[in-house]
Amino acid sequence: MKTNRSANKINTTLGELIATVSEFAFDYSADPREAYDLARLVLAELLKKISFGSESIGRYVPGTPLLH
Repeated sequence: MKTNRSANKINTTLGELIATVSEFAFDYSADPREAYDLARLVLAELLKKISFGSESIGRYVPGTPLLH
């Protein structure tokens, strides 16, 4: 059975996606560091879902804190 992948598409740019996720993260959190971490995690999850199983997305990037 084939799924209709076009039904889940949104016409946007990467910059617009980053800006929107960041805006929601900063609305959700009063702490800027927490908002950046939240935005990073959300963007990593979104990119993992669209990257067709790429294992390189979502790995730890040196210099960024990990949330547990």
